[in-house]
Amino acid sequence: MTSTGVPDEKASDSLEIRAVQAADLPALAALYRHLNPGDAMVQQDEAEAILERFAAYPGSVVLGGWDDMELVSSCTLVVIPNLTRGGMPYALIENVVTAATHRKRGFGRLLLERAVSIAWEHDCYKAMLLTGSTEPATLAFYRGAGFEQNKTGFQVRRLPVKG
Repeated sequence: MTSTGVPDEKASDSLEIRAVQAADLPALAALYRHLNPGDAMVQQDEAEAILERFAAYPGSVVLGGWDDMELVSSCTLVVIPNLTRGGMPYALIENVVTAATHRKRGFGRLLLERAVSIAWEHDCYKAMLLTGSTEPATLAFYRGAGFEQNKTGFQVRRLPVKG
């Protein structure tokens, strides 16, 4: 069990899934280059403070997937308190990424399955994510991980849409 209250889990013979810790942040920053290549990097001390703020929301975690001790996949799970649905929280999954060299091996799906499992453990009534991609393969990936495309998403952005 980690300090986030999220137990470590060996998801397959080759992928270890666990909460990202402060020591993992440089590897996570490198992995995020596969997600948003042009983004500014967060300084280590600020990244550590952000990671600590996740603890304010039980169940919220930045999950990492390690293949042979290399961080190759990640997603962020935020469990959000709620005043509807009888007070049941809901979960938001963001920043889903797998290193280009490790894609098509099921690591992203395993990570999403673990994120959803944590959401259910924290009594969430739903887990949702958004993607800006219209690529059929990306949409098929999310459907294959159990997500339905059944809502319309809207957003107001402070930063421009990438790509």
